[in-house]
Amino acid sequence: MNALNRKNVQAKTYPERVIQFGEGNFLRAFVDWIIYNMDQKANFNSSVVVVQPIEKGMVDTLNAQDGLYHVNLQGIDGGKEVDSIQMIDVISRGLNPYTQFDEYLKLAENPDMRFVISNTTEAGIAFDPSCKLEDKPAKSYPGKLTQLLYHRYKTFNGAQDKGFIILPCELIFLNGKELKKCIEQYIDLWNLGDDFRKWFETACGVYCTLVDRIVPGYPKDNIDEILKRIGVEDKMVVKGEIFHLWVIEAPESVAKEFPADKAGLNVLFVPSEKPYHERKVTLLNGPHTVLSPVGYLSGLNTVKECVEDPVIGKYVHKVMFEELLETLDLPKDELVKFANDVLERFRNPFVKHFVTSIMLNSFPKYKTRDLPGLKIYLQRKGELPAGLVLGLAGIITYYKGGKRGNDEIVPNDDPAIIKLLQELWATGCPETVAKGVLGAEFIWGEDLNAVPGLTEKLTGYLKSIQEKGMLETVKTIL
Repeated sequence: MNALNRKNVQAKTYPERVIQFGEGNFLRAFVDWIIYNMDQKANFNSSVVVVQPIEKGMVDTLNAQDGLYHVNLQGIDGGKEVDSIQMIDVISRGLNPYTQFDEYLKLAENPDMRFVISNTTEAGIAFDPSCKLEDKPAKSYPGKLTQLLYHRYKTFNGAQDKGFIILPCELIFLNGKELKKCIEQYIDLWNLGDDFRKWFETACGVYCTLVDRIVPGYPKDNIDEILKRIGVEDKMVVKGEIFHLWVIEAPESVAKEFPADKAGLNVLFVPSEKPYHERKVTLLNGPHTVLSPVGYLSGLNTVKECVEDPVIGKYVHKVMFEELLETLDLPKDELVKFANDVLERFRNPFVKHFVTSIMLNSFPKYKTRDLPGLKIYLQRKGELPAGLVLGLAGIITYYKGGKRGNDEIVPNDDPAIIKLLQELWATGCPETVAKGVLGAEFIWGEDLNAVPGLTEKLTGYLKSIQEKGMLETVKTIL
């Protein structure tokens, strides 16, 4: 079977107009798929340069395929089963700024560059005061972006028509405002001057967005069948559901430059993305984050298995309908419908969404997706939500490592978090573990031991999981 590259298949070439921080499954199955459709149907005429945001990533694999890969979308659309495969040809190349810093900065010198898109996980939009302008590159994503913006400002002498439209896709509320705040902090830290600050504020736009598509990633369970269908060797195949939604809080002028509506895509330009964000992050991402460790430690491997399991399915329903749904202020019937729709998406018979793929950076995810609901529930009900606290106990237990049957448990998160959990679990005391995790202000931004009853409840669940196992512990809260 031939390798997938531009010598062996026909692929279009477009001008480089988009810089994308992140080469992961979600961006390739969502943003790049959207850009592909805009190129095909709305004459967007743009290709994407992918920047690897961390030192170790997948741009080498992507470059070996000349930026080409296939998206396999599966689901029910208008009552009909869909199982489509499309080759995406919008990525021109990938760069690793840790080894190609000069090439990275040259992106700012391209007069056609207009858009910056990112998904660096919830942990990615953060200000790191140790970053320096002279770093090659700055460690943080906002630091790298500030370096790029400053180089562009200097290259074009502050020309107003050379600013960037910046669309972060990280799942934090007001992601655009948070990213802008980080950039402004670097402008201060690095003394980049008022003229550059003014250019950034007037020539560039950093917009809040919300993204929604379930992307299980590489379809390892049926990759042989897919390769047979496409007829080439593709190591970057990515599977996703049919459903997609991108909500962008930006003016009409941005919508004109990013003509997703003309391509028939579910991309909305709105005055405020807040109601969309709260509903989606709380009722889709919130359950995802806690069902994954609870399901995995109960012997299950996919989201569908979790939802359909007689015990874990009841746990998921409890978290969604009895706990998280009660923390939102939209009309109840609308929330119930959305939650039921989410459950249908979780049950998609075509998509194997492995829970281990959701557990990347679980602590930042829990902080943004579940912790707000835990606090609101406590405030409104006068008690802690058992399902959400048990979910946190599941994450903490998963981060202990070890084995589940023959499978090695390998948590993937900030090295400081991994180190903390290793040290806490080495004590062998669940109470010490609970107090240590909840007191880690570098994770939460506060000491969660101050939340009434949380330390005791978390300790109890950690003990129960150690003594009885996860499945029996889940039964105690149903």
